[in-house]
Amino acid sequence: MKAYKSTFTKLGTLAVLGSIILSACSKDFLDRPAQGVYTEDTYPFSPGSGAFDPAIFEAYDALRAYGVHSAGFQAAVSVRSDDADKGSTPSDGANTRQFDDFTLTSANGLTNGMWLDHYTAINRSNIVLQRIKEDQSPLTPEATKISGQAEAKFIRAYAYFMMVRYFGGVPLIDSITSVGTANVPRSSAAQIYALIESDLQFAAANLPVSWESKFIGRLTKGAANGLLAKVYLTQKKWTAAKNAAGLVIQSGQYDMSTPYSTIFGESGENSKESVFEIQAAATPSETRRYGVQYAQNQGVRGTGDWNLGNGFNNPSPQLEAAYEPGDPRKARTILYSGGTSVYGQAVPGGLPNPMYNHKVLINPSFRSLYRDNFGYWMNVRILRYADVLLMYAEAANEIGGAENAQEAIDKVEMVRARARGTSTTILPKVNTTDQEAMRQAIIHERRVELGMEHERFFDLVRWGIAGPVLRAAGKNFVDGRDELMPIPQTQIDISNGRLTQNPGF
Repeated sequence: MKAYKSTFTKLGTLAVLGSIILSACSKDFLDRPAQGVYTEDTYPFSPGSGAFDPAIFEAYDALRAYGVHSAGFQAAVSVRSDDADKGSTPSDGANTRQFDDFTLTSANGLTNGMWLDHYTAINRSNIVLQRIKEDQSPLTPEATKISGQAEAKFIRAYAYFMMVRYFGGVPLIDSITSVGTANVPRSSAAQIYALIESDLQFAAANLPVSWESKFIGRLTKGAANGLLAKVYLTQKKWTAAKNAAGLVIQSGQYDMSTPYSTIFGESGENSKESVFEIQAAATPSETRRYGVQYAQNQGVRGTGDWNLGNGFNNPSPQLEAAYEPGDPRKARTILYSGGTSVYGQAVPGGLPNPMYNHKVLINPSFRSLYRDNFGYWMNVRILRYADVLLMYAEAANEIGGAENAQEAIDKVEMVRARARGTSTTILPKVNTTDQEAMRQAIIHERRVELGMEHERFFDLVRWGIAGPVLRAAGKNFVDGRDELMPIPQTQIDISNGRLTQNPGF
């Protein structure tokens, strides 16, 4: 076990990051003067860091916000799917219950928080871009400017990709906007996707393949190409998706060597499997300030040593039944009340919920080290190499042809082979060249490989099967309405009606 997850290995120095975190409530947040113009005497940055790193780290920090990767995120991407139920207790989480039941209203507080926090990430990215644009110092290397632009554009693209899948067309803000001029109408989803693609193409062309170890977790060329593949896949741009995923595969930076049972614990962070993770950190004296409330919101709702969180976002019986006999991924995904954890702990029986998300269970050694039960230090895995392989397989299968059929077989097998391990009796190779049969195999493989990992609802929507699948799972999904969430009424009111509501809400 690492002594502890040092703040000095997370995006340079997250301790420094703490000193530059913005107040989202400050009215001058979007209007601060540009910085980053220095003389030879005042240039403060050591080799390996850059003039724009403080502002860039503020943009990274926005990705850890409650409204970006905590309760609302889990409700929108997981609880709305057939892989998860609300969890917790019947009386707790009325806002989350609306996601589970598809009774969302425009007054839901979680969706408003998601809207605000994603735009914070977008605006912090725009601040970086503006500072770089205005920097006239001859001491600032051009490569530093380009790399900083690439990081900021990736973060902006990621925030917009989440927003367009949550809400459809949203206001497109691609420059620093003051409070008085921020009231802009919704752009179309196509316009948002065009910005996302442009930003990620720039990021893919200009981010480094990797960073030195002190900057572990910073965005890379592989992360940009991987996210771009998902953006293309969502729009059914099969050839572009295959090409982007292929660049990640061909880079040689990632592989399937990390055991599935290891990926999701603290020791599996930023492994060869990781393409894009939200970075979090802690020290024994500062357990939450640099973290994200991701594991805590889903942690086991118990007492004593098992008081690990709120108990939301629980695996569903439908997900439990989806695994093939003997698939070891099931045990690493579903933690049973009365069962045994990946760390050899006996889980108490009689917990409020029969199943919990095993992938967010914190290592008891870290819990003891930090004297905290809630795991704010755990990274959030956003894009894994297995996901890239399955995206490549899906795109190849949809393009069709004998060569692509074999490519799909090969990539699906890479994922199943790791899960199978040395066993010869489970998870047989999928070896079909029939396009529909392979399509169904990929749908299945994505579900069990990526169970409880934020993909299932979006997958169902882009495959066009959300309605029948979710209604079969007992959800009140309405076609033509529930693919998206309502625009928060608070935002419509602030805009004086300039923002329009989604159909059906």
